[in-house]
Amino acid sequence: MDKKITYHEQTDIQNTLRLREVLKTLPPFCRDYFRAIDSTTTTKTRISYAYDLRIFFQFLLEENPAFKNSSMQDFTVDVLDQIKAIDIEEYEEYLKVYSNGDKTESNGERGLKRKISALRSFYAYYYKREMIQTNPTVLVDVPKIHDKSIVRLDTDEVAMLLDFIEHGGDHLTGQKRVYYEKTKERDLALVTLLLGTGIRVSECVGLDVEDVDFKNNGIKVTRKGGNEMVVYFGPEVEKALRSYLEIREGIVPVQGHEHALFYSTQRRRIGVQAVENLVKKYARQITTTKKITPHKLRSTYGTALYQETGDIYLVADVLGHKDVNTTKKHYAALDDARRRQAATAVRLRED
Repeated sequence: MDKKITYHEQTDIQNTLRLREVLKTLPPFCRDYFRAIDSTTTTKTRISYAYDLRIFFQFLLEENPAFKNSSMQDFTVDVLDQIKAIDIEEYEEYLKVYSNGDKTESNGERGLKRKISALRSFYAYYYKREMIQTNPTVLVDVPKIHDKSIVRLDTDEVAMLLDFIEHGGDHLTGQKRVYYEKTKERDLALVTLLLGTGIRVSECVGLDVEDVDFKNNGIKVTRKGGNEMVVYFGPEVEKALRSYLEIREGIVPVQGHEHALFYSTQRRRIGVQAVENLVKKYARQITTTKKITPHKLRSTYGTALYQETGDIYLVADVLGHKDVNTTKKHYAALDDARRRQAATAVRLRED
């Protein structure tokens, strides 16, 4: 009997094949670097780094007069020693807005930081192995990330969102009503699961029906980095999942998608983009001032859990944060609100 290939294994295979194609467009010496980081990074990270490095070499060909008659395949590792700190600073400036074929691309703080971090990692590999004498990337500051306030749904908005998914189609007619009825149980189960467990959208779409354990009310998720973990859910999530699973039994999936927990209307495993679209579609009916995405539902869960327990380590563990400082950074504002309560909690003198 053939072994079942999981969604995450399939994604890794696709990313590996894509990486091979991108590597063909990069200078040949880059292969050593990607081979070296294979065991310490995910396939998703490696494909992102490959695209980022291709932009760097493209920048050198387009913007640096020293390389105007060169091609990507002409570059050898020696080229890295020809780059000075000022070139890296110019590259940072270039990244803010640049042309990519017919498209104009732009990067905010996070995009800039990731691309410079990729370049730093790339340079560090060759520098440590004494294949180059200089490392100008360490002389240039990594762009600072300004923290954004957490956008999340308030308790009443959570209830309104779930109520709307459950009853919002009552006024619809025709094809819209048919589509609403067809997807209602799935959408309610999906959004309830995201709100009730705080799992990432990528973890949600990767779930197989076998990952749901009603005996212990837990789901087995594959976290970022490939670690598996059981996340537990409450009675509201259980009820929504059971209702959806009854509907799911009547769906005949496309071959190869038999194990997927959540199906698209095409009877395939639902994708990240589809989940993002349906969350935005419903959330727009509840709030026009907050841009709600699946990640914001994760923040909503994290906030509620922290307010209920006050245990930042529990929140970090359940959300799958490797570093509790990531969690602290996100929920520091809540700590501040609690500290403010201390100002009025103690009475020094009775009136």
